[in-house]
Amino acid sequence: MQDSLSIFKHYLLQKGYKNTQQRQHILLAFLEFEGHCAAEDLLSAARKRDPSISQATVYRTLKLLYDAGLAREMHFGDGMARFERRLDAEEHHDHLICELCGRTIEFFSAEIEHLQEELARQHDFTPTRHRLYLYGVCSTCRQAVNTAHDAS
Repeated sequence: MQDSLSIFKHYLLQKGYKNTQQRQHILLAFLEFEGHCAAEDLLSAARKRDPSISQATVYRTLKLLYDAGLAREMHFGDGMARFERRLDAEEHHDHLICELCGRTIEFFSAEIEHLQEELARQHDFTPTRHRLYLYGVCSTCRQAVNTAHDAS
C-alpha cells in the first residue's frame, strides 16, 4: 500500500496537481476495496472517511489513479466501468460475471492457461494477452429465482 501512496504522490507532483486530503481518502478507499469497484462504490467507501467528498471528485481521482498506473478500467458488457488495483491486475485472473446482480468472481485456472497455450502452439500463434469473461447466473441469484418460482 505504501508503494501506491508514494506512486500517486509522485505522479501528482510531477503533473502539478495538489495532493489533497480528499484524494488521499479516495486512494485509501480504493486500495482497501476488494475486487472490482464502480465509481459509486468508491464514492460510498470514500464518504465513510470524509462525507463531503463529491461524485465529481471521485471520478476525477479515478482518472488520476488510472493515469498514474494504479487503476485498471474493466468493462463487463453492462455499460458500467469498474476499476481494480493495477497491482492486482498484474496477477493474471479471469472472471465469472452474474448477469442478474453483476457479481464478479475472479479465478485462476492453470488448466485453462495450459489449454490456451496448447491451442496457440497448434495454430502457430503467439498470444500477447487475453481476457476471459464467463457470463451466467451466480448461485445466490439462481436460488432466489428458484425460490420465487416455487412460491408461485
